[in-house]
Amino acid sequence: MRETSRRHTAKDKSIGFVPTMGALHDGHLSLIRRAKDENDIVAASVFVNPIQFGADEDFDRYPRDIEGDREKLEKSGADVLFIPEAKMIYTDGFSTHVHVDALSDKLCGAFRPGHFDGVATVVCKLFNIVRPTRAYFGQKDFQQTVVIRRITEDLNIGVDIVVCPTVREYDGLAMSSRNAYLSPEERKSAGAIYRALQAAAAILKSGSGTVSESVSAMKSVLSAEPLISEIQYSGIYDPLTLAEAVDAGKEKLIAAAVKIGRTRLIDNILV
Repeated sequence: MRETSRRHTAKDKSIGFVPTMGALHDGHLSLIRRAKDENDIVAASVFVNPIQFGADEDFDRYPRDIEGDREKLEKSGADVLFIPEAKMIYTDGFSTHVHVDALSDKLCGAFRPGHFDGVATVVCKLFNIVRPTRAYFGQKDFQQTVVIRRITEDLNIGVDIVVCPTVREYDGLAMSSRNAYLSPEERKSAGAIYRALQAAAAILKSGSGTVSESVSAMKSVLSAEPLISEIQYSGIYDPLTLAEAVDAGKEKLIAAAVKIGRTRLIDNILV
């Protein structure tokens, strides 16, 4: 992978990079297409990163389909596919981890301790290996994009981070590899997440509603869905600091994380 990147950069070719954990859907492929439009070469990686999963999370059952992913990437215009093994990324004696203060422990981080340390560490490693010009991420994982932007700035990594719009299914549900876990009944219920975000957004956009009223509207929609077994968080936040918003001015992040059965789903919109 390093030699491939050197060969292209030696010819002054830009490299767009899309890091993934595989089980690719149209959301991932939209990143490939965006990277293709903006770069000479598009590289994608497939690596299910073990250190961003907690002990009781779904690492072992996370969906994997390397051959299907390869075919989708080729059709979408990717030029390079990097599929490292875990022992290549985390060699014997590996003991260095990247932690981002103030951002990693909020929102999803409060429910997935160590998750963003795993994300930050593997992204640093992938950037050092691939040496891309730009890297592409989906807005659905908004907190991840905030953390990654911070590490690239703080550590002078020199990669432009491009955040692309969330790709949604027919009822607004954000596309996610974990949607495959849902039963037909659970899948129908999952549409409530986007409806809840929209309910909060409508109040904020009206100009007369408060943050508190918007949060209440969102929680009301989620609570009314019987198959949502847990609301981990649902609120309105500052998109730069991820702190809870106190007023309705300026841009706001409306975000939620819920469990439907055993499946944890997240989503957000910016208003």
